[in-house]
Amino acid sequence: MLRQPATARGAFEALDRLAINTIRTLAMDAVEKAQSGHPGTPMALAPVGYTLWSQFLRIDPDVPDWPNRDRFVLSVGHASMLLYALIHLAGIKEVDAEGRATGLPAVSLDDIKNFRQMGSRTPGHPEYRVTTGVETTTGPLGQGCGNSVGMAVAERWLAQHFNRDGFTLFDHDVYVLCGDGDMMEGVSGEAASLAGHLKLSNLCWIYDSNRISIEGHTDLAFTEDVGKRFESYGWNVLHVDDANDTEAFARAIESFKATDDRPTFVVVHSIIGWGSPKADSEKAHGEPLGADAIVATKKAYGWPEDKTFYVPDGVAKHFNEAIASRGRRLREEWEATFAGYRETYPGMAAELDAMRKGALPPGWESGLPSFDPDPKGVASRDSAGKVLNALAGNVPWLVGGSADLSPSTKTDLKNFGSFQADNPGGRTIHFGVREHAMGAIANGMALSYLKPFTATFLVFADYMRAPVRLAAIMELPVTFVFTHDSIGVGEDGPTHQPIEHLATLRAMPGLDTIRPGDANEAAEAWKLAVRQTRRPSALILSRQALPTLDRSRYAAAAGVARGAYILASADDPELILIGTGSELSLVVGAYEKLAAEGVRARVVSMPSWSRFEEQDDAYKQLVLTPGIEARLAVEQGGAIGWDRYVGARGRTITMSTFGASAPLAKLQEKFGFTVDHVVEAARSMILQEA
Repeated sequence: MLRQPATARGAFEALDRLAINTIRTLAMDAVEKAQSGHPGTPMALAPVGYTLWSQFLRIDPDVPDWPNRDRFVLSVGHASMLLYALIHLAGIKEVDAEGRATGLPAVSLDDIKNFRQMGSRTPGHPEYRVTTGVETTTGPLGQGCGNSVGMAVAERWLAQHFNRDGFTLFDHDVYVLCGDGDMMEGVSGEAASLAGHLKLSNLCWIYDSNRISIEGHTDLAFTEDVGKRFESYGWNVLHVDDANDTEAFARAIESFKATDDRPTFVVVHSIIGWGSPKADSEKAHGEPLGADAIVATKKAYGWPEDKTFYVPDGVAKHFNEAIASRGRRLREEWEATFAGYRETYPGMAAELDAMRKGALPPGWESGLPSFDPDPKGVASRDSAGKVLNALAGNVPWLVGGSADLSPSTKTDLKNFGSFQADNPGGRTIHFGVREHAMGAIANGMALSYLKPFTATFLVFADYMRAPVRLAAIMELPVTFVFTHDSIGVGEDGPTHQPIEHLATLRAMPGLDTIRPGDANEAAEAWKLAVRQTRRPSALILSRQALPTLDRSRYAAAAGVARGAYILASADDPELILIGTGSELSLVVGAYEKLAAEGVRARVVSMPSWSRFEEQDDAYKQLVLTPGIEARLAVEQGGAIGWDRYVGARGRTITMSTFGASAPLAKLQEKFGFTVDHVVEAARSMILQEA
């Protein structure tokens, strides 16, 4: 659909076709030079991407991070050259890690020539924080789809929270390019189901139905009617029979923009590798076309066959002007609106400023609970839930929920309402039994200024490992709450008793995994998590009650911030006992019993390995004194990783099997998590040292 005057239409049509083929040939040439990548989808979707960006997408190439821009998510991340070519031709300017405009192109032609090379701004899959214009890191298929739902949720929440009569700060849309692989992955179905329930009419998924996957035609494994499935989710489903029909595609996007009661799903039928000898084949998917095929394809496009990385005169200017003429005006109007808003609603404007910076409001720590000593204690899920609700009262943009488990995870936000289609300002999100989508949606919310949290049982961390990992890669301050953290689940049995999960979360770079040992450590853990600006947190919480330690006898819980700290110690200790979570009080009990026998011991609480590893050597050696080789770590999880802290002559009391279904006391006795067993193990180590 062209919007130029009739007298200029022919010239504009020629430039449009030239721009589309420029996108195609840049993708072909980049993949060929790298001898790695996926040329076929960018070649097929170039008309779709070009039309969406040039006619509809609300972005300003000069200020690409303004808050009310439309979001464009390439969920088919393997087709990254499509996005890089669009960013390059659109003339998007770079914004550095501190949010400052550098004046440099976000993606230069040299960057495209260095596609998939070390240190380039054009990695194999788009990466947030690496390339300006990339809204999220999309690696595993389906993740971008889930992220987009979080972005759409965030826009609805931001609009409800900030917009006032005469001051519309948020009304942007979220667009996604997805493909057959996304549709096969379960996370997209989970996310789409929730989006339909929430009636997110600001969300548009554009489904590239090319019917090709790595193994061949999708008829090998995927024959469902995807459009019918999305109709059942409550989406507005539209069809474009030919990806090259830009007018039909533009009409579909206009239909999306006119729909106000449901999300839109546009099924676009395309031919992968369009115009090449390998078209409509898996050979155009995940490998270079080859020199001969590229020559033949360029000939079919009417392209100079001897030119590589060729951008014809006028193409970039034409594309940039089409986007900038709309985006610059909208951005300047927004800035003028926000200036008036700041005068009228200075407190709300300050909130938005803080959100954009990742800061917290003044007084965010006021009124947070502390917990008196109590030998009976409270489960850390309960104490953490109380802290969460207190934080929610101080931090208005703390928004989240659980995978249908809030009564068990204690993460329901009281008095703040549920986020629903008719209440987009609610702060408790009911994700349903959709752990995988929950994590991906939370990442999208974090990418849109909110401070999100999720909650489920630790054993179900397996269902959301991909979004937790991507949060770590993107450095997103999402808080992942995992309760029911050990064999303390009891009668539910080994299917619900996490054994290996702590080790796998601790192994994830950039994730701060914290397992607090009592109520006050749980409070410190939440304070650390909510302060994060560039790191996700995993809070590992108990189902069973944990004694609240007497901090007048033992060290302050503020030591959690350093990952590990000396909780109690005799002078010149001969033994170090290390505990986390529900086993901390067990270790303390053993320490007291050993002290009564004249054994000189030290108790180290180690709730966060990652934080402890960040301390300097002097502090580490203060806590884990090198000369003390008798070390015993106690944790109701696997032993993997503890060797670095107990040393070659140390021991662990940990789990090496999957647990059992039985009351907690019986399980503790069977697997050795009793004071007497810890004392016995400690005595044997001391005798061995002697």
